[in-house]
Amino acid sequence: MSVHAADPSLYRDRDVVPVRRALISVSDKSGLLELAGALADSGVELVSTGSTAQTIRDAGYAVTDVASVTGFPESLDGRVKTLHPAVHAGLLADLRLASHEQQLADLGIAPFELVVVNLYPFVETVASGADTATVVENVDIGGPAMVRASAKNHPNVAIVVSPSSYAEVVEAVRAGGTTLELRKRLAAQAFGHTAAYDTAVASYFASEVVVPTDTAAPSSASGPSTDTGLEAPSAFPEHLTFSADHATTLRYGENAHQAAALYTSTSGTGIAQATQLHGKEMSYNNYVDADAAVRAAYDFTEPAVAIIKHANPCGIAVAAPDAGDPIASAHAAAHACDPLSAFGGVIAANRTVTRGMAETIADIFTEVVVAPAFDPDALEVLSRKKNIRLLTLPGDFALAAQEVKQISGGFLVQDADRFTTFDQSSWTLVSGEPADEQTLADLAFAWKASRAVKSNAILLANQGASVGVGMGQVNRVDSCHLAVNRAGDRAAGSVAASDAFFPFADGLQVLLDAGVRAVAQPGGSLRDDEVIQAATAAGVTMYLTGERHFFH
Repeated sequence: MSVHAADPSLYRDRDVVPVRRALISVSDKSGLLELAGALADSGVELVSTGSTAQTIRDAGYAVTDVASVTGFPESLDGRVKTLHPAVHAGLLADLRLASHEQQLADLGIAPFELVVVNLYPFVETVASGADTATVVENVDIGGPAMVRASAKNHPNVAIVVSPSSYAEVVEAVRAGGTTLELRKRLAAQAFGHTAAYDTAVASYFASEVVVPTDTAAPSSASGPSTDTGLEAPSAFPEHLTFSADHATTLRYGENAHQAAALYTSTSGTGIAQATQLHGKEMSYNNYVDADAAVRAAYDFTEPAVAIIKHANPCGIAVAAPDAGDPIASAHAAAHACDPLSAFGGVIAANRTVTRGMAETIADIFTEVVVAPAFDPDALEVLSRKKNIRLLTLPGDFALAAQEVKQISGGFLVQDADRFTTFDQSSWTLVSGEPADEQTLADLAFAWKASRAVKSNAILLANQGASVGVGMGQVNRVDSCHLAVNRAGDRAAGSVAASDAFFPFADGLQVLLDAGVRAVAQPGGSLRDDEVIQAATAAGVTMYLTGERHFFH
């Protein structure tokens, strides 16, 4: 490929470019007829393709088919329409150069000053669960080529990729033409649009590709699909691409001196796509805490509530088995864990918020409540509080299978730590008597809930609710003290879960002295025997789970 250096002396200034000819080819036809009508009224010649041309023509506006421009019919089921010099020369001619203008005249090709293109609905097709053949047919070829050509040639061409830009462009056309500033801004949007599109296509194919076993990244999601020396699609592709759209600029970031914005992923849904029903504008910290709350509440299949402050839980609970209002029951139990810290907290529920839950929340200063839905009377109760932010999660929300964390110079990607399956039968009893049914249920709850606590994590629980949480300490002994101190008298008779092994018996001894009746921890310490002996001496039941749940 050759790259030619530009000689600035050859260029003629072009700030305002009058629009005489427009090429329109859109998959999303929102606002199309209003745009076509406005352009036609301004004397702009309309050139279009396929169904776009037919829609414009049916509305009574004159339109020239691209096939008439190229002298070549649309072919191969529409795969080839605009891929022709008669189109792309009209897009790429730099009319600041007299030589380009002359070449167009010699070739009998008219330039385009406006191009309106949006691409085949690839992301939507993938999301619909369509088969591979249908997905592939929605990989746009001609569209991105026109967008990139027009954006490259922004000194001469205005490229529009979103109906949201139609009104501004029409205003410019009516005022005499598009300005260079507008064309630069539209070009930036266009390149971002094609980048996001290519990212979606690349991600889809990376998820489908089969790789040789000697280069496949090890993953629990991968395994030999046949005996041909190939493995299933790799969980970690060679090239990792991300795409997100600017949703809103936030008032500030984690602190007031930091600028911040929210971007929404073009694949997957979560707290970023939540619908706000009421309350003040969401802040950066609100989003962080709401995401942590959702992550905690949705670890449970039964009705559950998590209350979060500074990305750590100050209470997690599931509904009592006989509760008449399960989600209200779960909230009351979660709040009881640490009412002081719950002040100004963020609440997530994995079930519809009921009036009973809403009436309890109404008496507590709360920043955010996020749930799959709100009963109408619950919404009415909570909406009396002017500032509380009420959010509903998208209907297709599901916890992501992988997590990405930015570090300086790169990204870390891992399989998300999820309780998609849970089987206590794999636990090993190493001390005390086998736990009864209720104790086993409390241990299972505590073990799941501890995953939502920043390491080092110790969580005390009773009757399906946390009663004391020790989080984020640099040694496990301090976390044990913190959990016990927060629980107070409730520590006696509770169960405990530790997200990682006890390196010494001293941390466990803090729990034993507080009256904890049973413990679940991964095991794996060089001093496991010492730790087990301490539990045995206290007559306390202890299970080794065989896995840890660090959360940084």
